[in-house]
Amino acid sequence: MNNNKRKWWLISLITVVIILIVIAYIKGRQRPKGIGVTTELVTTRDIKEVVTASGKIFPENEVKISSDVSGEIIGLYVKEGDTVKAGQLLAKINPDSYLPSVRRGQATVKGSRAQELASQSQIKMAQAQLDEVNSRLENTRKTHNRNTKLYADGVISKSDLEASQSTLDGLIASANSAKAAIKQAQTNASSSQYNTQSANASLDEMKTSLNKTFIYAPVDGIISSLKVEKGERVVGTIQMSGTEMMTIANLSAIEAQVEVSENDIVRVHKGDSAVIEIDAFYGKKFTGVVTEIANSSTTASSLSTSGSTSLNSDQVTNFIVKVRLNYESYKSLIKPDEPFPFRPGMSVSVEINTKTEKNVLAVPIQSVTTRENPAFSKEALKNGKKADLIEVAFIQKGDSVNMIPVQTGIQDDEYIYIKQGLQKGDRVVSGPYSAISRTLKQGDKVYEDKKDKPSDTKEEK
Repeated sequence: MNNNKRKWWLISLITVVIILIVIAYIKGRQRPKGIGVTTELVTTRDIKEVVTASGKIFPENEVKISSDVSGEIIGLYVKEGDTVKAGQLLAKINPDSYLPSVRRGQATVKGSRAQELASQSQIKMAQAQLDEVNSRLENTRKTHNRNTKLYADGVISKSDLEASQSTLDGLIASANSAKAAIKQAQTNASSSQYNTQSANASLDEMKTSLNKTFIYAPVDGIISSLKVEKGERVVGTIQMSGTEMMTIANLSAIEAQVEVSENDIVRVHKGDSAVIEIDAFYGKKFTGVVTEIANSSTTASSLSTSGSTSLNSDQVTNFIVKVRLNYESYKSLIKPDEPFPFRPGMSVSVEINTKTEKNVLAVPIQSVTTRENPAFSKEALKNGKKADLIEVAFIQKGDSVNMIPVQTGIQDDEYIYIKQGLQKGDRVVSGPYSAISRTLKQGDKVYEDKKDKPSDTKEEK
């Protein structure tokens, strides 16, 4: 009995194995031949090329306030968040160290003016002396001329004539001396005038320093940052970089400053539209426009500032792009008690629309790959030339594929614009990517792999 059961079990096992082999054979013969692929129809759609970047919110106009003079803050009349108007008093620096200088400058100016008046008096005195000497000289010259005739007629002696000549020579010398005195007095007067001008300039400088102890708002805005307290000492910008006291921001004009990579910056232009998302306002999207593009990268700027000459190609190279937010896109957030919904430093992500093509032929990005140009000769490769690569796509024709050279344009996250090579309604291979990029060749057998294949209805929208 046991032997019969063993035989029955063995026969059943052999039968099952034979059935499995037959099933596997039948399935093997029914399996499609070739490479399993997914396909999509070539359709028309709008393609938007975007550049994505992240950054921070900043006021478009922002003024940093520093003191021009050094000293202790004895008055601070604003706090962070206050709204200020141009010309409003913000803070006061202790003027005690500047008042004595002003008084000393005023005294110096008065002394210089007194000296200038004295010099003018000296000129007048010297001129009066010269007039007197010239008058006496004129009379003496006439007397001497008469004495010369009298001496020639033998009326007076030679000694009288010589005395007359000596008197004349003395007065001529006195006249010359008076003229020299006038020139000296005029020189002293000019020097006094220069001294007075210098003293006035010094006084103006001292008054300016005194006036700068009062710090006024240069523009309208909000105190977005206050970095000092009453009683602190500040360093004036005259001596060095100076102490930054506060920042006034005009929050009525807001911009996003984002970093764009060097590969994308060439596609960004002034006037490009943008969609802005601010982390603090989750789910809301705002519109904007590119207003400024940096000419130098952030890396180059830092190297220039530090004076470093070390260049590393591994460093990330980004450029600052400024995007102004459109008021219409966020005016719904403005409230009477909160006129400025955004705060400087908020994190943002920006999508810059660099180019748009409407109603153009498009295929999935992964449908386009590169192959060696068939027209490129092997002889050229032997001569050391690099292979010529072209862009291609694979079109399904029955149970095989044709490799078609294509010319592409812009692309978005999913689709790429086909300028030449394909026609609307062509069925292009869209997956798998490994087959498209490496395996498929002209004329390869393929079969439709229905797994995860999007419907044609969706494709033809």
